[in-house]
Amino acid sequence: MGLLATVLVCFLMTSSTASAEMERIAIPTDQGMSLHWWPKLFPVPGWHHEREQSLQLGVNALAPDGATFEDAQTVMYAKAAYRPREPDTKSLDVFIEKDKKEFLAKSPAVVIKEAGFLTTADGKRLRSFTFFPTGTGNWERVAYGEEGESYLVFAMSSRSLNGYKAALKAYEQLVGRYKEKP
Repeated sequence: MGLLATVLVCFLMTSSTASAEMERIAIPTDQGMSLHWWPKLFPVPGWHHEREQSLQLGVNALAPDGATFEDAQTVMYAKAAYRPREPDTKSLDVFIEKDKKEFLAKSPAVVIKEAGFLTTADGKRLRSFTFFPTGTGNWERVAYGEEGESYLVFAMSSRSLNGYKAALKAYEQLVGRYKEKP
């Protein structure tokens, strides 16, 4: 019980310093507590939260109604990167460049273009980019921001350009509904 209490106290102390509206989940495992936190989202009509995939991937995963995160043509998700765990990442710009480099290392045949800003419910402007394949691959839109102690990532990924276009409005609504404080 001492280790469990220590882990929970540490989790509560570190998570309370983050001011963004985060969902915080602690799940007991054989190796101790598994801690998850991600931006709290208000799903748009036609989409739902996928708990199992969220816990498995460490993101707030959403799928269209009637599909799962695994079999949907298009999915959306949000994640938070706790800045103290990213000591070499001194700014949002550095975080974005690091993310783009990691993406290109996995999918070199992708063209990344800036796609303007998306605005959250509390008026924060998030930089957004498209990640489009030059051949086969996923069509993606990713918006980046920061709040409190976290870098925020809001993403939409589709297996087809038509799926991307069909979900774009829902994605923009999802980001537009996010706010730092309830």
